[in-house]
Amino acid sequence: MSQPITRNKNVMVLTAAQALGGASPPIVIALGGLVGQQLSSDPALVTLPVSMLNLGLALGTLPSAYVTRRFGRRRGYVFGASIGVVAGIVAAFGIYLASFAVFCAGTLIAGFYAAYVQSYRFAAADAVEGPDKARAISWVMIGGLVAAIIGPQLVIWTRDLFPGTPFVGSFLSQAVLALLAIPVLLLLAAKPANTKAQSSAAPTRTLMQIMLMPRYMLAVAAGTVSYGLMVFVMTAAPIAMVGHGHSVDHAALGIQWHVLAMFAPSFFTGRLMARFGKERVTAVGLLLIGISAGFALAGLELFNFWVSLILLGIGWNFGFIGATAMVTDCHTPEERGMAQGANDFLVFGTVAVASFFAGALLHASGWQTINWLVFPAVALVLVPLVWQAGRKG
Repeated sequence: MSQPITRNKNVMVLTAAQALGGASPPIVIALGGLVGQQLSSDPALVTLPVSMLNLGLALGTLPSAYVTRRFGRRRGYVFGASIGVVAGIVAAFGIYLASFAVFCAGTLIAGFYAAYVQSYRFAAADAVEGPDKARAISWVMIGGLVAAIIGPQLVIWTRDLFPGTPFVGSFLSQAVLALLAIPVLLLLAAKPANTKAQSSAAPTRTLMQIMLMPRYMLAVAAGTVSYGLMVFVMTAAPIAMVGHGHSVDHAALGIQWHVLAMFAPSFFTGRLMARFGKERVTAVGLLLIGISAGFALAGLELFNFWVSLILLGIGWNFGFIGATAMVTDCHTPEERGMAQGANDFLVFGTVAVASFFAGALLHASGWQTINWLVFPAVALVLVPLVWQAGRKG
């Protein structure tokens, strides 16, 4: 019998690191569009800072996979956290200078840090065996619960820390969080006992052979749609809330409830996958994302925004964690680096496009159009996913 997940040191260290590193994106998401409104003269570019975060995440997936494979996960993750420190300082400096370009550079660098943080879930899965993999992924994502509280609350507590330059303090706090993650990550075991044996073996298949597997394609598509739609809607939500008469604090709290909903189900998502199967849980997640769009379309009251964001978060949790677990079933230990890296590159590359498109579409067509587009994207993946789940009985 395998030991409890909570007794696995690496899983617990990665959970703590996720709590600190996972707080960085909510700060950018909650404030990126609002700072963009202050610094950019083009309304269509106000969400560019959030798009740059997601672009950095996409561009950073393959280099971060190489760094952690070449130098080990502990040193690679410490290097990633150091990038996070730089990101917060650059973004804060951009606001201080009233330079939209410098601020966007800071959020781009934050994306590089986020690429390392995103791979914590795979590192946790690799630290355990068999059915414990889904639970390990869920445990690391539980660290996001703390992140959900830290990020938006730091926005509220520190946004006026420096009089005359709002939000500088929020991005300096982002740098502090990354700095605090470094001693935590130093506790990570340098290498699992079997890493050397695994790394010495050559992959049995090429990346193209893996990518052409129907199960891998479906897992990547499910992760892409779950994450892409979540970011597509969440990027526009704070600007839409403020634009329809709600306060900045209400927008930040809406993001906090959303991020809490993203990670709170992680306490039982792994058990649900063990009981009902990864495909069924992923399908329920996509269905919830569709329902969240329905609530958003039902009205513009604070209730509609918040309920929609909460359902969007729960749907993301089931959809993305389920898709991640599906990916781990599609490769051998020798193939994991390229299979996981390719998955994240495809997922977060799409996410970057979605976040940029959200800003332009919100400006051109409005909040309702963004939510109407959720339904066809969900249907595109939900149909084959339900079919696959039915085949597995």
